[in-house]
Amino acid sequence: MLSITDVSVRIAGRLLIDHGSAQIVPGARVGLIGRNGAGKSTLFQAIRGELPTETGTITIPPRWRVGSLAQEAPTGPESLIEVVLKSDLERDALLREAETAHDPHRISEIQTRLVDIDAHSAPARAAAILSGLGFSSADQARPCSEFSGGWRMRVALAATLFAAPDLLLLDEPTNYLDLEGTLWLEDHLANYPRTVIVISHDRDLLDTSVDQILHLDRGKLTLYRGSYSSFEEQRATREMLDAKHAKRQEAERKRLQAFVDRFKAKASKARQAQSRVKMLERMKPIAALVTQDVREISFPAPEKMLSPPIIAVDDVSVGYDPKKPVLNRVTLRIDNDDRIALLGANGNGKSTLVKLLANRLAAFSGTITRAEKISIAYFAQHQLDELSEDGSPYDHVRKLMSDAPETKVRGRTGAIGFSGKAGDTLVKNLSGGEKARLLLGLATFFGPNMIILDEPTNHLDIDSRAALAEAINEFPGAVIMVSHDRYLIEACADQLWVVADQTVTTYDGDLDDYRRMVLSARGMRTNSRDRGSNERGNGRDKPARNGNEKRIPLKQKISEAEAEIARINGIIAKIDTALALPDLFTRDPKQAAQLSKARAGAASALQRAEEEWLAASSQYDEAAG
Repeated sequence: MLSITDVSVRIAGRLLIDHGSAQIVPGARVGLIGRNGAGKSTLFQAIRGELPTETGTITIPPRWRVGSLAQEAPTGPESLIEVVLKSDLERDALLREAETAHDPHRISEIQTRLVDIDAHSAPARAAAILSGLGFSSADQARPCSEFSGGWRMRVALAATLFAAPDLLLLDEPTNYLDLEGTLWLEDHLANYPRTVIVISHDRDLLDTSVDQILHLDRGKLTLYRGSYSSFEEQRATREMLDAKHAKRQEAERKRLQAFVDRFKAKASKARQAQSRVKMLERMKPIAALVTQDVREISFPAPEKMLSPPIIAVDDVSVGYDPKKPVLNRVTLRIDNDDRIALLGANGNGKSTLVKLLANRLAAFSGTITRAEKISIAYFAQHQLDELSEDGSPYDHVRKLMSDAPETKVRGRTGAIGFSGKAGDTLVKNLSGGEKARLLLGLATFFGPNMIILDEPTNHLDIDSRAALAEAINEFPGAVIMVSHDRYLIEACADQLWVVADQTVTTYDGDLDDYRRMVLSARGMRTNSRDRGSNERGNGRDKPARNGNEKRIPLKQKISEAEAEIARINGIIAKIDTALALPDLFTRDPKQAAQLSKARAGAASALQRAEEEWLAASSQYDEAAG
């Protein structure tokens, strides 16, 4: 098991973990939670051996492989599938050695080990993971260098999952995913066969994918059984009992102290008074319940409610190249009190749609009618980089209130969450969550009629996400949101719009229905491996517009199966040569048995590859008509 015993870790003089202890049993799926800055990532560094502990020990079984998400995204000319396959270092090394090995004994060892680790099914497993994270079969064959940094981080996540370490450490893995990828990851982690610890502020992931919660609070580690919802109930009960116990203890202290004060000067009562003093000294104080109230988030109401609809879109085409519009024939309506969540895999056009609504992108055709004097606030994660690093929250507010007196500027700075000294902290010294709060406050500063939120939760902890949901629900205007946080969508949205197939449609089901649809669709792709798509990494099946589009991925699948058949036949030929050596079975029966086992495994792999080839060939013939 992973044993964390009496561990203390200090960073830059600050004690983040103070004599923390926890025992993680093999096969546990643990959610590591705590406020931003509590030391969760620091604990991961200590577990990996990258940070020394001030006290205590961290013990990992010697044969365990520890895996975590790479800090830098992979790049280079290798295809996505090759990058993922190479993350299994043992398999990669054995396959390379198998190509040059001539010693029969070593050949048998290599092939036996390849069978033991199920190496022959690795390409299918790697493809299934990439597909689940949103990469089509065509994408998987493309060079890694052709993708943006965010998509390459998905490849890094796929490689980490494919390697299947004995201890998997994931730090906010959903930050790189859309809702569809997040739903797939939740399902994958829920069925992970080894030990996993995931840092996350996503309530649904913590309810769906883990069976224990490790809470890092004020330097202490506490392990709770069950999901996040169970943790909340257990912690509330524990804090209530601690509060009652602390209250009773304080009353007892006052009673004992009153006795001592009353009788310590009387000789007849001196012994009893001294006894009470010792009782007070032995009474172990219960830590007072420290409440860490979350600063609320609030959006100022618009000065005037507009006549509906506030935006009407009719038969609009929009994009970045008139010859290749991202969205076509879009018709929709937005009213004052709408709460709309946009669904659909990344690359389908959600950001294009919100830019159109925010009047940051002009339509190629169709008509857009906006209410007169409509004010729209637009928040997107990339805008964090637009904040002045050398300015303070006060400086940013002052620019919006250039003629206002000092007291009013300070008041508005405090209203968006930066009162007192916090208002003078330079942006470069703010945490990601604090920057997000500042940007939210600045974007909605003048009371908009509509707020557009594009992934607003990436840097917010669980409690801050709840505060954001409350702010959205209290805001009287319209809200359009793009988020991979299912909790936020379920708490706030009353309409679901799906952006897919170059258009926007309303979705009549709820998020549970949508989740089942997404997992089913990605499971079908995993089985058939027919995942052709025109859009990079959009992670969905598009209806083929003609027979040729259907045949392209099938032809690629046939080629892959043929290459696999040729490779396995080469392995079998080597094994047969070794088995044909004179007197092998009498001279070295153990080696002969290993070679026979390896040949049987290779023969099974060959049969599977031939079945895939036959199935793909049949589907190709049907598509050809």
